[in-house]
Amino acid sequence: MDVDAFVALNAPRWARLRALLRRRRLTGAEVDELVTHYQTTATHLSQLRSSAPDPALISRLSTLLARARGVIGGSHELSPADVVRFVAISLPAAFYRVRWWTLAAGAVFIGLGLVQAWWLLTVPEAMAQVGTPSMRRTYAEEAFAAYYSNYPAPDFAAQVWTNNAWISAQAIGLGVTGIFPAYVLVVNALNVGVAGAIMAEHDGLGEFFGLILPHGLMMELTAVFVAVGTGLKLFWSWVAPGQRTRARALVEEGRALITVVIGLVVVMGVSGVVEGFVTPSGLPGGVKITIGAVVLAAYWAYTFALGRRAVADGETGDMRAELVEDTVATVG
Repeated sequence: MDVDAFVALNAPRWARLRALLRRRRLTGAEVDELVTHYQTTATHLSQLRSSAPDPALISRLSTLLARARGVIGGSHELSPADVVRFVAISLPAAFYRVRWWTLAAGAVFIGLGLVQAWWLLTVPEAMAQVGTPSMRRTYAEEAFAAYYSNYPAPDFAAQVWTNNAWISAQAIGLGVTGIFPAYVLVVNALNVGVAGAIMAEHDGLGEFFGLILPHGLMMELTAVFVAVGTGLKLFWSWVAPGQRTRARALVEEGRALITVVIGLVVVMGVSGVVEGFVTPSGLPGGVKITIGAVVLAAYWAYTFALGRRAVADGETGDMRAELVEDTVATVG
């Protein structure tokens, strides 16, 4: 396709559509004209995407069509039904679609942490690189536990939420690279392995698991696994797009993964509250771990019970069809 010739031929139609959109009131004939130009422009956009993917022109026409669609169909106002649908269908479907990525991220995390701890405990030279014996003892006897109790519970909960939300946002936002999510996973796993090795060296594994398991079993680490898995799934969508073009795969998966981002805001809020108030509390270790296990079980029950059904019904977590851009089938 000769893009310049295509633009020269159709620019007057686009300009007319743009002019009609600027008017506050339209006559019946002008409304019919607007709809006609809208349909024609949608066809033009589809042709450009399939034959001459000029990013700037595609973006300009997409914006024009979005404005026209808003005028023709009216804007969509959020209703209680939309909220219920999001919570009961869209969100669990989005979580369910990344379930294997989430579980794989968790398995890699645990495996790397165990290998790191084993290596440090069996290779004295490696442990020496972590810090001097006095530094490691101070960490095991004071610093590790102090992390959970240095701040008031509300402040610590807010700190946990902010830190994990930032990490997860980066893992998803930069997931298309495939590098940053893996980096986040590896670095955090190795850090946990170092902490576990130091605590084991000073007979502190009971305290280590008493503090790390509740917030690990609770949603903090699981939420990070979800974010990492989501970012890697986005990366894989353009590596192996299937029957879709890579651009279409990225757009559709990107919209669906926004649903995961919104859900993780809530999930991390819960994890921050529980870690801020439960982990540093005086409750017995068994009770803390039980609370963590209940929260984790609730997440997976929500994901599998509602998500499996929603996905079986064709839900992906993406926006409803009537709220996304129009596409017209083209040949070649």
